[in-house]
Amino acid sequence: MTAAPSPRVHRFADLTADELRPRLREALELYVTAMRYPKGTAEQRAPMWLAHMLRSGWRCVAATDDDNRMVGVAYGYHGAPGQWWHEQVRRGVTELNGPASAEAWLGDYFELTELHVHPDSQGRGTGEELVRRLVSGTDSPRVLLSTPEGPSRAWRLYRRLEFADVLRHYQFAGDPRPFGVLGRELPLASERG
Repeated sequence: MTAAPSPRVHRFADLTADELRPRLREALELYVTAMRYPKGTAEQRAPMWLAHMLRSGWRCVAATDDDNRMVGVAYGYHGAPGQWWHEQVRRGVTELNGPASAEAWLGDYFELTELHVHPDSQGRGTGEELVRRLVSGTDSPRVLLSTPEGPSRAWRLYRRLEFADVLRHYQFAGDPRPFGVLGRELPLASERG
């Protein structure tokens, strides 16, 4: 008996908020599957994803297979004071390295908020292509993100894209897991040959 073939990415597309809304359930199911979260997580996260779509500079890129099923999704927006993640990271960077360092990173940046690839489609460059497409459309001078600590494909991807440590083993309010906050200047270097 042979395993079913893994879904291949047929197309990458920028999605507007109006295009993502009718596919939000599908995107959230992808998120839950990729992160191995409990099923109820999708319903809890939906209001936050909808609110994020209203933020300045919000952008989304999706990867779909031959049957137009979403196998990857990434979105982000211009980070700004008053946003929960911004304030959490500002506090952490200020405590670690002082307010000048916090301002250097958080003065003007694009927050790569979500990046998820279905486990059956990982390891094929889909995540990297999603990141490249997402940040190529922003006019911010840098990009920041957070990801759970520990060896993972996500960490290998971010290191390959030359993201630097901003904070390590940081605990966001309400989440017991340690996170790494990573950042880098834009634009990304062109693909290596």
